[in-house]
Amino acid sequence: MRTKILQLLREHRGQYLSGEEISQRLGVSRTAIWKHMQALKQQGYKIESHSRLGYCLWEAPDRLLPLEIGARLTTKFIGQDIYYYDEVDSTNNTAKKLAAEGCAAGTIVVAESQNTGRGRLSRGWFSPSGKGMWLSVVLRPPFSPQDAPKCTLLTAVAVNEAIRNVAKLNSSIKWPNDILYQGKKLVGILTEMSAEMDSINYIVIGVGVNVNIERADFPPELADIATSLSIETGHKISRMELLIAILERLEHYYLLAINEGFAPVFAAWRSMSVTLGQQVDVFGFKRKFTGVALDIDDDGALLVQTAEGVERVLAGDVSIRPAKAGSGVDA
Repeated sequence: MRTKILQLLREHRGQYLSGEEISQRLGVSRTAIWKHMQALKQQGYKIESHSRLGYCLWEAPDRLLPLEIGARLTTKFIGQDIYYYDEVDSTNNTAKKLAAEGCAAGTIVVAESQNTGRGRLSRGWFSPSGKGMWLSVVLRPPFSPQDAPKCTLLTAVAVNEAIRNVAKLNSSIKWPNDILYQGKKLVGILTEMSAEMDSINYIVIGVGVNVNIERADFPPELADIATSLSIETGHKISRMELLIAILERLEHYYLLAINEGFAPVFAAWRSMSVTLGQQVDVFGFKRKFTGVALDIDDDGALLVQTAEGVERVLAGDVSIRPAKAGSGVDA
């Protein structure tokens, strides 16, 4: 009912709708309408009430509220179930609990802030309140467990495409899933899985996007390596618009992978990559080596040409070496 009331107010934004008209259209009492209006105001909606004119919606809160997401989303299944929090320890932790309890595929967890956000390789993730997008998605793909890492590259493609469309930044992907702009990190992606020997129980994909974080907000250890969309564009970006774009692109590429395989996803990844063709340092679990990033293979592994031959990198950390002066390469 609250969603229907909001939809009516949006359709007449800046205009008054009487309580009687809303009551008749939705088939509920004026008292019930009044109670829903009070609840919406408590959530941050700027709704003006007038005894003779009725109700008028002037402004929605800058929060990633389920009512707002549901009103805009056009996906088939991703985002149909939404869990929203002011603060969590980690959206991935929450999503994994929901997945283990049997939540539907496509369930999303959104938080305004995380107090122990995590990135790849157990690194922390800076997640200030209301200035970023801290999101996790539960998927139950029909892939084999060996194909699960490919979902990380798939997510990077979806998120990067959404950023390019919404923020108009020519951001790029560093293998496997960091999204950079002019060498600084905008997005981190963390994929976690529960599986049996031959089947996946669920995959949880966590996405952290630095949307409207200011330079002064970043802690000293991140100031030189991280950035945000608002810093690079010079203006605030709608977190809601970006969230909707990410969810819709994610569903598009996910269904594409199910129906056609990962080849189209990998082709898109290559076109957005800042890693391929670059001199890179690879930090594996037991060794470090240097070479030129050639390509990704059919498993999404990075192929690196070294003096000894081609190395296949399935896991680890890859650092792009700074381009030499005059090379024209922008990492």
